[in-house]
Amino acid sequence: MLENVFIDSPLFGTPIPLADVDDEIFSGGAAGKGVAIKNPDGKIIAPFGGKVAFIAEPGVVGLKSFGGVDLLIHVGLKTCKLVGESFHPQVAAGDVITRGQVLLTFDPLEMTWAGFDATTPVVVTNPENFGDIVFKLGGQKIFVQHEIFFFTLKKFLCYNLRRGVDYGTF
Repeated sequence: MLENVFIDSPLFGTPIPLADVDDEIFSGGAAGKGVAIKNPDGKIIAPFGGKVAFIAEPGVVGLKSFGGVDLLIHVGLKTCKLVGESFHPQVAAGDVITRGQVLLTFDPLEMTWAGFDATTPVVVTNPENFGDIVFKLGGQKIFVQHEIFFFTLKKFLCYNLRRGVDYGTF
């Protein structure tokens, strides 16, 4: 049985299913499994200890946890054409990171004014190595099933209790 993975959200905002994202790469699951954050607060923080795999302009960050999770954070949708001073990286590729460390700041209002959607997909790009993927955002837990379902905490617990899964406390 594959190990479940628990990840702190790397930014604050309103979580939405990847299927609701207006970008076929993310909504179709081609990039991996995860969640998107609508109305982000403008700060990406390290959700775990690990390394910065890459930083691509503008606002694309790849992380690798010490536990083997490959995480892609893509600030905004279709922002490849966005130029300007919206993004301020605080780390570089190869840097070792600690949970809670600021990795990148950005201005979501500037993105919106420029005509871009600031919704930020956060995707585990190697989901085949894990069972369920759980993102924690504030007091909320967003469960991404291996089968690409998006659950609220209540639905998730009911579903898994019927299957006999015990996650304990986290």
